[in-house]
Amino acid sequence: MWPLNTNICLRQLAPQWGSAPPFDHIVIDDFLDPEVAHALEAEYPAWDDALWWQYDNQIEQKKALNHWDRFPAVTYRVMSTFCSPAFLAELETLTGITGLQIDPGLNGGGWHGHTAGGKLNVHLDYSVHPKLELERRLNLIVYITSGWDPAWGGQLGLWEGTRERPTSLGRRVDCIFNRAVLFDTTQDSWHGLPEAITCPPGVIRKSLATYYLTTPRPTASPRGKALFAPHGRQAEDPAVLELIRKRCRVDEASEVYVNPCAWDAAPWPAAGPEVPT
Repeated sequence: MWPLNTNICLRQLAPQWGSAPPFDHIVIDDFLDPEVAHALEAEYPAWDDALWWQYDNQIEQKKALNHWDRFPAVTYRVMSTFCSPAFLAELETLTGITGLQIDPGLNGGGWHGHTAGGKLNVHLDYSVHPKLELERRLNLIVYITSGWDPAWGGQLGLWEGTRERPTSLGRRVDCIFNRAVLFDTTQDSWHGLPEAITCPPGVIRKSLATYYLTTPRPTASPRGKALFAPHGRQAEDPAVLELIRKRCRVDEASEVYVNPCAWDAAPWPAAGPEVPT
């Protein structure tokens, strides 16, 4: 099964890559086959499901899951496609970045969810994978919450910045259902959603993420974890600054996570709805 919308040819979108600031990116609407996108949305667990790994602190309010064995059938097949040689070849042609590799462990990828109060401070992603020692080059994010109202917030902000900090907001991208955002993570690519989401109770901002790596270049930063920026008056809060310091260190980042082992008590997900093959 090829789950992408058959009306989209990634390699034909190459002229759009790098055509807009603040760093190389592209926004693609109607990215997946519509039936696949709706089936994917239906597979997400409830917000209180024990499957989730939770980030619950002053710079991150979100939940995530990146374990292949817990993905239902449609999610598994879509993620497998995103990790396939054919898809990597399309990304290489679109971006001009050669030698792309996947991360079989989906470090930082997979399901992501935000609900009311959810946020993610502006940040730079890890640069060199802490285990594979490969350089992270691309992020692919697909939004799969139907009926999301932009008035609730949750826009992905793409920021100008230096290697040390973001400086100004360059673009906001609404999280429209079945919209994909692909961007280069190596161009001081600060991004995030630092303002708390205001969606109604029970609504989840759902997204699916995969990352693509290459052999490290000499210019690659050695950063092994995400580097966050304080938002607003957080810059005056020593506790937040210490949290950011811990979060960016490979040996201390786990101290800011919550509930990392709930899968042992969680039921296996159902097979999920059928989709065209």
